[in-house]
Amino acid sequence: MRLVYTKRALADIEIALEWYERQQKGLSGDFLDSLELTINSILDNPELYPVKYKKTRGALLRRFPYSAFYTVEAKNIVIHAVFHSRQAPGKNP
Repeated sequence: MRLVYTKRALADIEIALEWYERQQKGLSGDFLDSLELTINSILDNPELYPVKYKKTRGALLRRFPYSAFYTVEAKNIVIHAVFHSRQAPGKNP
């Protein structure tokens, strides 16, 4: 399956990276590593994570209070959003 990120997801990731880097130099790299581990887990077993809304699944990142929200489609896994667990899903970045 092919991995696809929406513009929203890419914007979410960029915002999180900038925020963590402002908190501590190098922390954005740790966030990115955690995200990569989660994405790889999704790719290995797309059905592993629970459905949160309709067909959208959510995977918690390790160490960081963020979740990656995705759908499994015919030939793609689409990452729709990556946001803080306390953020409302409909909130704009």
